[in-house]
Amino acid sequence: MSHEYLNPVRSVYGAGALSSLPKLLEGRKAAVVTFPEARQLGLVGRLEQLLGGSLSCVIDDVRPNPDVAELRALYEQFWQAPESAEVLIAVGGGSAIDTAKALMVGTESGSFDELIAALAAGQAFRPARVKTLIAVPTTAGTGSEVTPWATIWDRAAQKKHSLHLNETWPSVAIIDPQLMLSLPASVTLQSGLDALSHALESIWNVNANPVSDTFAVAAVHEILDALPRLMESLEDVDLRGQMALAALKAGMAFSNTRTALAHSISYEMTLRYGLPHGIACSFSLPMVLMRAIGRDAERDAVLERALGPLEKAPQRLAAFIEGLGVKTRFADYGVSDEQADRMVAFALTGARGKNFIGTPLKEAA
Repeated sequence: MSHEYLNPVRSVYGAGALSSLPKLLEGRKAAVVTFPEARQLGLVGRLEQLLGGSLSCVIDDVRPNPDVAELRALYEQFWQAPESAEVLIAVGGGSAIDTAKALMVGTESGSFDELIAALAAGQAFRPARVKTLIAVPTTAGTGSEVTPWATIWDRAAQKKHSLHLNETWPSVAIIDPQLMLSLPASVTLQSGLDALSHALESIWNVNANPVSDTFAVAAVHEILDALPRLMESLEDVDLRGQMALAALKAGMAFSNTRTALAHSISYEMTLRYGLPHGIACSFSLPMVLMRAIGRDAERDAVLERALGPLEKAPQRLAAFIEGLGVKTRFADYGVSDEQADRMVAFALTGARGKNFIGTPLKEAA
């Protein structure tokens, strides 16, 4: 059987890698998209000094899990003067990078609603104008810096939209572990577990291939080793670097497979129960692993490479996650057994759920 792997993102990795930005811009004007605390942390000042006259503006009011209500005005204001910046530089976690991906594809009218209507209808969207994106993650987990996907939430309608176009691949990812030293423990944990989910989700996946497996297995090994130690030593730049590299590998894995059942479950857990994404997509991993084992001999072999003997792997995975302070049962989050069964059954029907190698709930019973 033939396989195909594609990732067009140029990755620049290492402590101090942020300093490569001016060379990568090649004289082009850039707009920085980042989170509100970036200014207080001195990151905006550093970018202003680094970019000088190449910096056209700073958009520093990006909120977690970007919502259509917040993005509309930002999008339309940005595209009122499209000539002001050729490049978007997203600096932050997944929300900053997702916001930049939404901004980088312009509609003919400059209307944000035109983009959302196409996504809601499942229509092919062809951007009239496109900006280049350089993604600079400040967390080790999202993987968004090496994927074309962005999640846009509509909390009022209790929906989420997935933006994924050929045009929304970043051109460059800059992974600088020094930028992650200021991350609090909660964000470090959530992003690390998100990366673990990306790696495992790319293994129990109908789209898996030998290259994605190679990245995924390496990422699982490195996260299981580094994340607990990092949680005990948040200022260790070497451990930050190990987690950043592991998260990059997980991103390279799921950039080709997409995610699967655990992420499909996570969307409802975030929308209805308010769980942060990294917790919402990782607490169910032991349960999903139990469903995955025994479905496909080839996938079992890869899971065993990642997690060791499979007989007790779900219990070991649960112990690892709970050892980091995260509960792994639906009931721990106020979800009854009946609600959980319905949620899993529904998640299996979603686009990400259909990537899972397991069978639907009724067939598995």
